[in-house]
Amino acid sequence: MEENQLIIKNMVCDRCISAVHRIFDELKIELKSAKLGEVLTESELTTEQRKQLNDALAESGFELLESRQSKIVSQIKALIIEKVHRGVDESDFSLATMLTSRLPHSYSFMSQLFSEVEGITIEKYLIEQRIERVKELLFYDEKSLSEIAWDMGYSSVQHLSSQFKKVTGMTPTAFKKNRPGSRKNLDKI
Repeated sequence: MEENQLIIKNMVCDRCISAVHRIFDELKIELKSAKLGEVLTESELTTEQRKQLNDALAESGFELLESRQSKIVSQIKALIIEKVHRGVDESDFSLATMLTSRLPHSYSFMSQLFSEVEGITIEKYLIEQRIERVKELLFYDEKSLSEIAWDMGYSSVQHLSSQFKKVTGMTPTAFKKNRPGSRKNLDKI
């Protein structure tokens, strides 16, 4: 981890990145870069800046993570969200390979830590993220179910339908017909 790196919980989309940029601008804290779940500052924050930043982030639904474990879990979540919701095409290798190639930890360490902190496995979190993305694609009705299954890396429509029903209690077709308001905010998963 870089010296001036800050891990921010609930940064799950481009609007979140923009909101965090505005917070840093308002506090006159110079940023080198910002991406899902993390920012790099030009210089180390003072105690007062850190407190102001923490308060401003909390007002907007974000959280500055302090513990090493929380930072690692947040990074794992950001990578999974990036993979699922931004279409990062890494379907040719496993989740474990993707995470270990991007984070300096073994998969068994990350898996155990994630389960301890979140109460679910990394794989279950990935499934929940995938199903939320499928819900979004179904809601906007721009693609067929077979196109969605292909785009989301499912081996078949049946596999997608089975997993969707297991998580939501309804088939994708029933969801599409009823269009329930049961989509979750990404930071609530």
